Amino acid sequence: MKQISIIGAGFAALSAARKLRELDANAEITLIAPKAELIFLPSLIWIPSGKRRAEDVRIPLDRFLRDNRIRFFAGEATGLENSGRTVLTGSGKVVNEGLIIASGGRFIKKLPGIEHAILPCEGIAAAEKIRERVAALGQGNIALGFAGNPNEPSAMRGGPIFEFLFGLDTQLRREGRRDKIGLTFFNPMPNPGNRLGARAVQRLMAEIERRNIKKQLGHKLVGFEADKVKTEGGEFAADLIIFMPGLTGNAWFDQTGLPRSAGGLVKADAQCRVEGMPAVYVIGDSGSFPGPDWMPKQAHMADLQGETAAANLLTELDGGKPEQTFKVELLCIVDSLDAGILVRRTQDSEMSLPPVGPMHFAKAFFEAWYLRKFR
Repeated sequence: MKQISIIGAGFAALSAARKLRELDANAEITLIAPKAELIFLPSLIWIPSGKRRAEDVRIPLDRFLRDNRIRFFAGEATGLENSGRTVLTGSGKVVNEGLIIASGGRFIKKLPGIEHAILPCEGIAAAEKIRERVAALGQGNIALGFAGNPNEPSAMRGGPIFEFLFGLDTQLRREGRRDKIGLTFFNPMPNPGNRLGARAVQRLMAEIERRNIKKQLGHKLVGFEADKVKTEGGEFAADLIIFMPGLTGNAWFDQTGLPRSAGGLVKADAQCRVEGMPAVYVIGDSGSFPGPDWMPKQAHMADLQGETAAANLLTELDGGKPEQTFKVELLCIVDSLDAGILVRRTQDSEMSLPPVGPMHFAKAFFEAWYLRKFR
């Protein structure tokens, strides 16, 4: 019976766990995370408008764990011993014959005054804070932007900011408050969103223009204050700042011998194997993988990597050579509460459709379809 540990309880971790159980009915699988719950991050964009509540996006994993005969160990990883064969946590040690690291990424919080900004993908509490601040705002300006990891182009997540931006515009118009509350999109790059593809950038910029959203682009960010955003090109007023920094590796990586990329993530090969560490794999936001610089940090990519790592780990534990690779694909719907822009990018093609109402409902349908495995 193979002993396999998975660190994390997000998309990548759960996809790996499901695939492991599908391929090996007898493996002893242990999921290590602070809580046995999945936070469905893609739906945080709907919390400010009230379309979703905390209980809608916080999914208990008890039934999933029981049905798949997965042991849950409540603890937060703090380090590794014995070349990954022992996981150290604040609650004790967990031994394994194979390890999959799927503990997500960590936002870079080096900008001066970043405490004045809300980082929406930090979780439910952040999205609820946006809802409360927007509800209390009688007039003024809301600034929304994102940045990357200068040492790792792929370690960023900008798509949700466009969704918060367009969603807030729709929400404020529905509430009859848009004429009193301005929206400003800021980014240090002159063409933000280019990782989605040239066509997608054109559509996003056209949508910003159509919605009369101001832009502050192409100037390096200097910092934030309680009521302003500061860039090398000047500063502008902001009564609420919603910001998505670049990603880097988890703090606990520093207490290990894990090989790191220039951006601080765990270095992996095309099979998701951690360099120089037998039977240790990394997936999702924790890892740095070979491939195009537009490779996304999103749930879909994490799912693909999770399934690949699971298959390769079992092959390795059986004495074989792991050869399976994951498909590099960006697939998302940029939602605006009343419509959605479908974007798909592969190494061979780019596609971006105009915003249409059915795509909004398609995103909600996908949420229900995806979560049926866990509810």
